[in-house]
Amino acid sequence: MSKQSYRVCLCFRRRFKMAVAQAPEDVKNLFEMYSENGLMNADGLHKFLVEYQKEDETTTDDAQKIIDGSKHLPKNGLHVEAFFRHLFSDTNSPQVSLGVHHDMNAPLSHYFIFTGHNSYLTGNQLNSDCSDVPIINALKRGVRVIELDIWPNSEKDDVHVLHGGTLTAPVTLLKCLSSIKEYAFVSSDFPVVITLEDHLTPDLQAKAANMITETLGDILFTPGSEVFKEFPSPETLKKRIIISTKPPKDYTEAKEDKDKENDLKSDKANDEVATKKAEPHENKPKQKKAPEYKRLIAIHAGKPKGGLDECLEVDPEKVRRLSLSELELEKATETHGKQIVRFTQRNMLRVYPKGIRVDSSNYNPMIAWLHGAQMVAFNMQGCDKHLWLMHGMFKANGQCGYVKKPDFLLNTNEIFDPEVKHSEKTILKVTVYLGEGWYYDFDHTHFDPYSPPDFYVKVGIAGVPADKQMTKSKIVEDSWVPSWNQEFEFHLTMPQLALLRIEVHEYDMSEKDDFAGQTCLPVSEIRSGIRAVPLMDKKGDKYNNVKLLMRFEFTNPS
Repeated sequence: MSKQSYRVCLCFRRRFKMAVAQAPEDVKNLFEMYSENGLMNADGLHKFLVEYQKEDETTTDDAQKIIDGSKHLPKNGLHVEAFFRHLFSDTNSPQVSLGVHHDMNAPLSHYFIFTGHNSYLTGNQLNSDCSDVPIINALKRGVRVIELDIWPNSEKDDVHVLHGGTLTAPVTLLKCLSSIKEYAFVSSDFPVVITLEDHLTPDLQAKAANMITETLGDILFTPGSEVFKEFPSPETLKKRIIISTKPPKDYTEAKEDKDKENDLKSDKANDEVATKKAEPHENKPKQKKAPEYKRLIAIHAGKPKGGLDECLEVDPEKVRRLSLSELELEKATETHGKQIVRFTQRNMLRVYPKGIRVDSSNYNPMIAWLHGAQMVAFNMQGCDKHLWLMHGMFKANGQCGYVKKPDFLLNTNEIFDPEVKHSEKTILKVTVYLGEGWYYDFDHTHFDPYSPPDFYVKVGIAGVPADKQMTKSKIVEDSWVPSWNQEFEFHLTMPQLALLRIEVHEYDMSEKDDFAGQTCLPVSEIRSGIRAVPLMDKKGDKYNNVKLLMRFEFTNPS
């Protein structure tokens, strides 16, 4: 070991001992309860894991493996420092480790699906480059729906992907398809949906169909002329890629969903200035449709003529996809909430950001999920707080990109009414004990050039309006290993849709508080007991060392 590595190791041990010295009374009392003569043997550790941590499947052999894996002597048990180190380890995760555990044999319409918006953009919606790189990154993160806007190139002899009517530099469709094929199943075996926003002439539709068929080959799911009466399941579509778009239309009929912000005149006006996508060849005569292109479409999209009643009509003989902007959905929920839920029980609803979000920001996904929308399309280029919620939702079910919708959204006998306030189902108690790791992951002058940081924690719930709440801890001054020892309590009416938000900030008296880490966890998969909670950066990537020691407890309302 080099001298520098040795010094780092000594520094780490010294600072960890500082954390042990600040160990909360709860931890010390638990150690005393389950240990004898200063050591916690396999039987004591097993009892702790089953009785306190609620890990019912754990065996004494599992407990012995934890002891054997400890770097501390003696090997016949854990002393208090080793016990504390176990609690703070990555193996003591706050989330259940069940892999894919939802029923994956239901129709696709029964799942929330991790969905991207304008997946090819590297930055803002106006003048950033188009590339396959953000598509690759999204697929690696688990995104299952990739959106491509396809346009003729300047010579009208090839197909480009770009954000039409803007200054975005294009990328070829072929390059995007090749990258999707290569990375589609890196993070998950469950199907990838490509939603195409089509601005092509029939001859280029035929060319695009040929590219798609030749590039994707056997992994392309092609239903032919069949229109589904019910969508197939994620299980039956494993390792398949699905195309979703409008069936080809004549030029005079073509009008893109994203340019429709009906009855929202002010926002529509802004959208048209910011991101309106030109309608191709509006005055050209009708041309023949491309049958080979139409045969590729597995999930038919389109917005029927007429009002919301027509849009949300449920056809027992076929299923389809409807797209609404965030503003259209917001307005629709005021008058057609139950109809939207009924529609999404069989059909797909895709919700996308309003056009004026030129900075690639996002909207609150909860209103869409509450109404059963499967494809809540998000800009993955940024790092806003709403994107953290999206990451949190899809940490569930083994991070496979598909989360089964709660039963109340699927009950056809009694359609769920999102406007009705529901009674409390559970109480979640969250205790924030202490934090560790900033000293190693941040420059030592990052937060304050002259003194250690002043950290505080924000803990809250993102969910239905009745459950939404955010609380704040006290500020711990001048400490790289802050100890808060504070408990927060959340009364939840719909824990199935609730996400636990956790943020750490460094207090700054004269400027904006500094960001110091965040995470978002699906409440339905939080494990009881004392857990080590790793924190992420603004983009959602895990820090190497930063984590919090927290306790989670679920109780029934009185």
